[in-house]
Amino acid sequence: MRAQRGPVPWAAVTRGALAAGPLLLAALLAGRASLGVVAAIAAMLAGINDRPGSRRTSVRRIGVPALAGAVGLLVGSYAGAHLGAFALTLVLTGLGLVGGGISAIGPVASGTGTQLLVTSAVGAGMPLPDPVWQTVPAFLAGAGWLLALRLLLPTPVSRTGDPRAGRGRGPYRPDSRFAPRPDKRSDPRPDPRPEPRPGPRPDVRLDFRFDGERVAVAEVYDAVAALLDAAGTEHAGARRAALTAALDHAQDALAGPRLRRHPSSAAERRLHAQYAAALPLGEAATALAWAERTVPKRAAEGPRRLAAAVRGNSLAGPLPAPARTDPALRALDAALLHAAEVFDRGRAPDLHTRRRSVAALVRTVLGAGGREYALRAGLCFGAAVATAQALHHGHWYGAHQHWYWLPATAVFLVKPDLGPLVSRVLCRAAGTVLGALLFAGFAAVLPRPEGLVVLVAVCGALVPVAARHFAAQTTVVTVLVLALVMVGGEPQASAGRIGETLLACAIVLIVGHLPVPGQRGGGVRARIDAADAAAHAYLVHVLGESDDRAARWTLRREAYRTLAEARAAIARAAAELPALARHSAGADEVAAVLERLVDTTTACAVHLDDTGRLTPRHTERLAALRDELATRRGRVGRSRTLA
Repeated sequence: MRAQRGPVPWAAVTRGALAAGPLLLAALLAGRASLGVVAAIAAMLAGINDRPGSRRTSVRRIGVPALAGAVGLLVGSYAGAHLGAFALTLVLTGLGLVGGGISAIGPVASGTGTQLLVTSAVGAGMPLPDPVWQTVPAFLAGAGWLLALRLLLPTPVSRTGDPRAGRGRGPYRPDSRFAPRPDKRSDPRPDPRPEPRPGPRPDVRLDFRFDGERVAVAEVYDAVAALLDAAGTEHAGARRAALTAALDHAQDALAGPRLRRHPSSAAERRLHAQYAAALPLGEAATALAWAERTVPKRAAEGPRRLAAAVRGNSLAGPLPAPARTDPALRALDAALLHAAEVFDRGRAPDLHTRRRSVAALVRTVLGAGGREYALRAGLCFGAAVATAQALHHGHWYGAHQHWYWLPATAVFLVKPDLGPLVSRVLCRAAGTVLGALLFAGFAAVLPRPEGLVVLVAVCGALVPVAARHFAAQTTVVTVLVLALVMVGGEPQASAGRIGETLLACAIVLIVGHLPVPGQRGGGVRARIDAADAAAHAYLVHVLGESDDRAARWTLRREAYRTLAEARAAIARAAAELPALARHSAGADEVAAVLERLVDTTTACAVHLDDTGRLTPRHTERLAALRDELATRRGRVGRSRTLA
């Protein structure tokens, strides 16, 4: 129920203002208002998926759901035109099962399933005067227009090459003829040698191709510094989780779709190398936090200077050397030396990601979590379609012949990745009532159609800001959609939309709490099982004393990523009403044990690198965690445990 906080995303606000409103205006000037409505709806849905990140990831985040939306519009249009009420309900219910199942794969797949169902409801319940072969390209054009704005427009912070960064000495270059000495980089004592003349300032130019990637990688180094500051305090766990989130975000930002397999530009190769250089730093920082010992403040200064260098696309300058008094600090020192070399002449190593095969994706869809999600979405969507059909054929809508609102509302309400069920329902109801009342007031005073076009443009600009709270987003989207359908020729329908929303809320609340076949809490159990398997693979690799560092970092990234996904699913499930929350009770305790196990495994890896053997503290902690995990694991379902 709390709103997210942060700076106003002015770039997204600008894109929203230039998307739906101008598209609708161009269509009106061309005399094709209905196609403009379709294109504006597509731009609105794409704007909802326009989240912070790199331009490359936006291609997948916006483009894949848009393609699914076009398919849904095609299927819904043909089904609504050629099928009776019963057959149409069956077809859309089956589509709800498909959309719910694929939503279990991940965030992009969830957006894909949402657009598939929403546009199928719109295609079937809002018959348009234009043929399908025109409406589907118009939908793709609307989404493609916002995607083009995302790829081509610069952002306000895209000026790279901070002239203040990189002054003074350049980064330390390790010499293979001598053992690396920390005082080569910086020494707290005064240096009697004359200060070298500063080199040429980095080129300050407008380079916005990789601004999202650059920010994401810099946040990783900031998170490493924050974890080092928190080592030995009660905040270390939260800072380690923040480091995992930063690494996940950077990994996704750099691993987006590309025409070539490897980076094609020097700037992108440099960013890949800088991301890879942060992995050993994060490993050493995690080991220091696991040891529960405070770290000198000087140790965190190096990662912070590296973060500033990434943001400014500049040289790192001198890096403070931490004391080399224990294995974790020696690992941190070695990681800083490696980073200094990478920042000077980095190459593009692997991103240490494990690609999911088609078979793995199918197993996710058909697994316990996918089946539970599919059944819930299919039942809610099908019940909403059946109810809307009954009202439509019983002439309850009066002058409003479009019945898409009820099933489309149910789609947004049934999605568990948007928050707990009851809070989603409350936010949706409140947002729709407020949005409908606001639109009724606007419709009474605004000139038509020019006033409605301005209203659409303003709402499009507000969508990125309103996305911080589901009720606020619902309010803005309600006003925007009601304005669009009025431009398309439908009369003012605020009262009817309020009634349909409340009816959809009741349907989702009832269906969402009905007992279903099989074991409940399948989504949480699936995430826990994935985290269990990833932790097991990571532990086996480390205890096997393999020299393959790249494989170890890949397994470590997978273990922490799956744990973060499990934690998010557990938090959502715990916020449900007791009837639903009890099915995942105890999962948070299992996730906490797995987190401690992965942290201990990381500490073991760092210690093995330094000494070649584990201390009794490491082995005792591993044994205790194994026993605790075996005890707790059975409380949330029967599955394999670490042995």
